[in-house]
Amino acid sequence: MRQHELDRHITLQSADLPSYAGNGYSRNVPCMPRARKHIVCLSETPYYHVTSRCVRRAFLCGVDNLTGNSYEHRRSWLEDRVRVLSSLFSIDLCSYAVMSNHYHLVVKLNPDEAAEWSDDEVLQRWTSLFRGPLLVQRYRSGAPLTAVEFDTLRSIAAVYRARLGSLSWFMKCLNEPIARQANAEDGCTGHFWEARFHSQPLCSEQALIAAMAYVDLNPVRANMARTPEDSDYTSIQARLLGGYRRTTLNECVCRMFERAELYHFNTPIRPLLPFADADTSDDQIPDTLPINEHEYFKLVDTSGRFVLRGKRGRIDPELEPILERLGLSHEQWGLVSTNFKRYFRNGNLRLQQTA
Repeated sequence: MRQHELDRHITLQSADLPSYAGNGYSRNVPCMPRARKHIVCLSETPYYHVTSRCVRRAFLCGVDNLTGNSYEHRRSWLEDRVRVLSSLFSIDLCSYAVMSNHYHLVVKLNPDEAAEWSDDEVLQRWTSLFRGPLLVQRYRSGAPLTAVEFDTLRSIAAVYRARLGSLSWFMKCLNEPIARQANAEDGCTGHFWEARFHSQPLCSEQALIAAMAYVDLNPVRANMARTPEDSDYTSIQARLLGGYRRTTLNECVCRMFERAELYHFNTPIRPLLPFADADTSDDQIPDTLPINEHEYFKLVDTSGRFVLRGKRGRIDPELEPILERLGLSHEQWGLVSTNFKRYFRNGNLRLQQTA
C-alpha cells in the first residue's frame, strides 16, 4: 500500500466531530483505528456520543435538491425506533438529532439494570424485536419444557441479557432495519450506512454537557432551523415541549407496528434522561444529568448565538432568551419543569394554576 493510501486509510472518517473530544478524535487528524471493545469501556464512562452517516449521497431524511425527492418521513422511522429501543435495552437516551444524511445520539449505558431483569423479562424484551429460536417460542407460548430445555433456555436468556446492555447491539438493531427500509423504498441494494457507527467516550461532566449541546444545536448550525425549539426530531424540542417525560408515547409504538417492526411491545416508553432538578419520584428513574434544566437551556441558547467558522447557521443574536420566546418566566418554568404532570396535558402546557 502506498504511503498516501495508508495515511488516508488510518484517518478517522467521522465528519462532524466536536472540539470537546479529548482522546485525539478530530477531523483529518491521522489516528490508528481502535477496536470497539477499547472504545466502549464501562469502567471509564457509561456515556457515549454516537453517530451514523449515510454512504455517498444517500439521504436519510430531508429533500434531495438534485431530484426533488423528499425523505422527511424517514425522520419518524429513526426517532420512533430509537425511543423504543431505549425502552427495550438498558440504555438511557440523553440527546439526539436526526439530520439529512446522519444522526447523533448521546447515550448512557446501564448494564446493571439488565442484570436485575428476570429471564422472562429478558425474553419478553428481546422477542419484541426478534422471534427467537423455536425453544423460546415454545416457552413463550406456554408449552411444557424438560429440565434440559430449561437449562438451554437460561443460557439463551443470558446471551440476550448481555445484548440488551450492549451499545453495539443497540446500534445494530437501530441501523439495520432503517437500511433495509430505505433500500426497499429506493429500489436498490448495498450499503446504506458508510460504517457500523462512530462512538466517542464522554469521560467527564464537561464532555457530556458539551456533547449534548453540540447534538441539540446541530439543526441550527446546519441552518435547518432558526432556534432549538423549532428543531424537529431533536431531543431539545422534545424536552421543551414536555414529551421527553411521557412514558406512554403510543404513537411511535403504533407506527412501528404498522411498519411490522415489532412483534409485541409490553414495556413503558423510557423517557429521556432527566436533569438534576427534575422530579423523578413518579417515573422511578434514579439517574439524572449533572446539570439543572434551566441552566442547560440557557447554555444551549447562548452557545447557539456564537458564530462558528464552517457552520452556516446560528441563533439570531437579536432574539429574546429562550424562555421569553416560549412565553414563560423563570418562576413559571420552575413550576412546569418540576411538576410536569400537573401542568402538561397531552404534550400541551397548561398554566391556568399560575395565573
